[in-house]
Amino acid sequence: MIPSSISRRSSRMSRRDPTSPLRHLDPVLLACTAVLAVIGVVTVYSATRGPGPEFSNTYLYKEVLFVLIGAVVMFIFTAVDYQKLHDWAWVFYGVTTVLLVLVVSPLGSRSNGAQAWFAVGPFQMQPAEFAKISLIGVLAFMLSEFRGDIDVRRTAALLGISAIPMALIMLQPDLGLVLILTVIMMAMLLIGGIPTRYIVVLTLAGVVGVVGALNSPVIKQYQQDRLTAFANPDDRSNPAVYNIEQSKLAIANGQLTGQGLFEGSQTRLGTVPEQQTDFIFTAVAEQFGFVGAGIVLLLYATMCHRILRIARIAKDQFGTLVCVGVLAMFLFSVFENVGMAMGIMPVTGIPLLLLSAGGSSTVTALAAIGLVLNVHMRRFR
Repeated sequence: MIPSSISRRSSRMSRRDPTSPLRHLDPVLLACTAVLAVIGVVTVYSATRGPGPEFSNTYLYKEVLFVLIGAVVMFIFTAVDYQKLHDWAWVFYGVTTVLLVLVVSPLGSRSNGAQAWFAVGPFQMQPAEFAKISLIGVLAFMLSEFRGDIDVRRTAALLGISAIPMALIMLQPDLGLVLILTVIMMAMLLIGGIPTRYIVVLTLAGVVGVVGALNSPVIKQYQQDRLTAFANPDDRSNPAVYNIEQSKLAIANGQLTGQGLFEGSQTRLGTVPEQQTDFIFTAVAEQFGFVGAGIVLLLYATMCHRILRIARIAKDQFGTLVCVGVLAMFLFSVFENVGMAMGIMPVTGIPLLLLSAGGSSTVTALAAIGLVLNVHMRRFR
């Protein structure tokens, strides 16, 4: 009886404890994440089911599985104190780097012009997606240790650590993911206390590097076609122009309230290439219209606002930097993906996190949200 009563008393005290992590779970961020994940599953299914009469459920089953796996990973990243994850940042970075090396070896598989996946039966794993989390973790670790005291030597170390996964990903090649990693790095360096003059130099060096890469064998022909299609959208000889035209047509078809779930003509007929991944926003806009697309963007805006708020109230710099990295990842992904669907940004193959098909990107996005929830839950401990 005594142990039982002590246990019950302890449980009641835990529930009353104002610093208990469970009392500080951010319901708004969690709700936005859940709603977007559900919209993603439905939209991917609508973009891949085909015109009928016998609809394909392959992508539906996969996406449901990926979301469930991602939810488990999010729970793990939420349950373990992020200060303990701080100690494992280098381990995760090292494992991810090894996977990036292996994927460009004969062990990796090629798809859509890039050798970026490990094939595991009917599933594929893309380790480059995990590099986003590992880079956020290791940069947050280093910058929090430096405590704003960043000289040329430390800047070089930060750049070197960031350049390793970027270089390995360019070997695949995947320009979109390299851009995301670059944005994550720049955002975290800026908030981490790097001198402004270093940021200016890095920005100029980045511009020169991009211009040089565009005129080198590093950028493949299909990637050059995507970039030139953005610069010259009237060049019908460029196959990438067709993608943009079909994307804009699907968005225009949606008008104010959309054609209805599973009723979009472009979506049902599959005329938008890679609609379930790169151009998933067109499926949202065509079926749910301006109103539905606006609601989706509002959910992302609310999510990003909550992440920014959590970054501001985090109890330490490591937590703040983790949130900044995740915020940069989501902001740039949404801006670039929606922008390229509307034809106002070049096509880079960046997925719309939580909506686009893809197990690795979905799991990574949910893991990142788990980290942010973790920082919020433990801001008093």
